[in-house]
Amino acid sequence: MKRIIIILAMMMSMAGCNKVNPFLFEWKSNYGMPPFDEIREGQYVLAVKMGIRQQASDVDAIIANGEEPTFENTIAAYDRSGGTLDRVTGVLFNLSETDGTPSMQKIVERVLPMLSEHNDNIFMNPYFFDRVKYLYERKDTLGLTREQEMVLDRIYDNFVNNGISLDEAGQARMREINQELSSLTYRFGNNLLAENNAFADRFGISVSEYVSEMASCSDRARREEMFRAYSSRGNNGNRNDTKRLILDIMRLRIEKAQLLGYGTPADQILSDKMAHDAATVNAFLGKIFTPAVARAEEEIADMQAIMDEDVAAGLLPDDSTSVIRPWDWFYYAEKVRERKYSLNEAETKPYFRMENVREGVFANAHRLYGLNFEKLDSVQVYHPDVEAFRVTDSDGTLIGYLMTDYFPRSTKRGGAWMNNFLPQYVDRHGDDHRPVIVNVGNFSKPSGDTPALLTLDEVGTMFHEFGHALHGLLSQCTYKTVSGTSVARDFVELPSQINENWAFRPEVLATYARHYQTGEVIPDSLVAKINAASKFNQGFMTTELAAAAILDMKWHELTSVEVQPDCPYASDIAAGDGMRLIDPVKFEEYVCRQMGLIDEIIPRYRTTYFNHIFNSGYAAGYYSYLWAEVLDKDAFELFMKRGIFDRRTAMSFRHNILEKGGSEDPMVLYRRFRGADPDPAALLRARGLAD
Repeated sequence: MKRIIIILAMMMSMAGCNKVNPFLFEWKSNYGMPPFDEIREGQYVLAVKMGIRQQASDVDAIIANGEEPTFENTIAAYDRSGGTLDRVTGVLFNLSETDGTPSMQKIVERVLPMLSEHNDNIFMNPYFFDRVKYLYERKDTLGLTREQEMVLDRIYDNFVNNGISLDEAGQARMREINQELSSLTYRFGNNLLAENNAFADRFGISVSEYVSEMASCSDRARREEMFRAYSSRGNNGNRNDTKRLILDIMRLRIEKAQLLGYGTPADQILSDKMAHDAATVNAFLGKIFTPAVARAEEEIADMQAIMDEDVAAGLLPDDSTSVIRPWDWFYYAEKVRERKYSLNEAETKPYFRMENVREGVFANAHRLYGLNFEKLDSVQVYHPDVEAFRVTDSDGTLIGYLMTDYFPRSTKRGGAWMNNFLPQYVDRHGDDHRPVIVNVGNFSKPSGDTPALLTLDEVGTMFHEFGHALHGLLSQCTYKTVSGTSVARDFVELPSQINENWAFRPEVLATYARHYQTGEVIPDSLVAKINAASKFNQGFMTTELAAAAILDMKWHELTSVEVQPDCPYASDIAAGDGMRLIDPVKFEEYVCRQMGLIDEIIPRYRTTYFNHIFNSGYAAGYYSYLWAEVLDKDAFELFMKRGIFDRRTAMSFRHNILEKGGSEDPMVLYRRFRGADPDPAALLRARGLAD
């Protein structure tokens, strides 16, 4: 009782300081979504502090429980803790990514050390661990459901991976490492945002528009200028340079892995993934990279033939400079596509108005899974570009809420993603709390009287991110620890990537691809061109993706950021004892030579702007896009066999994959849906790299 009185007193005190701090109470209005109109920047830090105190108090109560540990009084009790912290961090970190103003950045920088310390206080607490370990060692005798076993395993592993077995000095160092890493990775993201904005200021286009601009720009000198600026982000020697941050991040990741008894960060990170170890990942990537490069070399020959015509026409000099270079790829690939398939973006974009594509995404989910989407015009949102939808099942049952935020801003980081504002879970009273999901993109914006018209790539991206949203929305788990997208990193891309397969199917296009001026449904002739060109340029696309995945692995297979002076990627910076620090640019060049990357292609993300692995949780995990693509292409072959809208197959995918979160081993879930192991060649077939 005393603990409850103290908490209530703190809540009243903090609420009084801020009028009413909306993070301190469950949201009953605004459809249960965050009350954005009531949220003020001054409330975040206080709410984080309060959330930390509340959860710490909950953990203390678990430890103080004099009864024998049970799943309910220990594991479930912990899973239910942290409600205030869920609410405030769900809003704070989403908004810091979509509206990362300087003031928001300062708030995040202030709370990250608090959150890191709080996490360490939980997962280095020996008394809490004693209760968890007691259950873990007896889990086969406890009569647990499979979901409960997975939750227990996850929480136990969190203790182990946070250094519970280390001595006092080791734990103290682990705390320092965790705090430093949280700060460094966040700084990497902020530096990259500044670099992206500098690129936009210089060329008048956002980084998300780079590919389209390169494909249409006939001025070769400008293409080269844009390429060099784009590909050198984070490598300009200015205040936003990321090279030293990368070395500091890797130094700490290596030290952390070795403290935990692993040789490399890759060993540590992959230990609980489907792939399990670096050797498996490297062998997997090698089998994809080799045929991809072979196809890319064929694509170069096609492009060079057209460049040679430009030379003959006097558009380019007749000398050794008139060969395909990286800044030529998108431009001449578009020329080849136009010639081979009579297809260009100017012809397709009028049929892909953003709102119509989103309508098609929703209609596809309705046809597959019975979902319905109601636009909520009166709901509070965090930015005028954001729209909100109520998602219900075929019987009217609430599934959750979805927000879409599709246009670039100077304060929004690049790329596209899905995230939770609130997770799905079932509380102690049996009430199912439905999730609040957001899809974010950086798609082509409206211009003048012209609405937002999407490229084919942007259409695919919208379907992709909505696949993640379905994974979050359809979750039917009891525990937050494993609900929604809380799955192994190399499994999480299956729901997103399989959803892309419907985007350009003729029967799907007919439902949403309408000319923004005339309302005309996209003609069959254009649909045929789009699908005929679906495997076009896959040598390049697969090569740049696999190259980035290999580069990621090589960074995380390092055992030190210090090397001998004669190392091919040593910098001029002394590291003591006659050693030198790694030069990140030279290291990347070395890795690319070793993998056999051709000069005309660079990795999809170069080291200095590889946000996925230095800020966004994909460290030693970028391979997962290709790994999950094996699953998604193999799974879609079943839909192709039975019919792409076969209800039995769709509902099996919903029940066995989308609803299960991390409540079962990923391969068990996949086999339940597919009835067999995935065929590794499915990816190569789908990309046109194998028969």
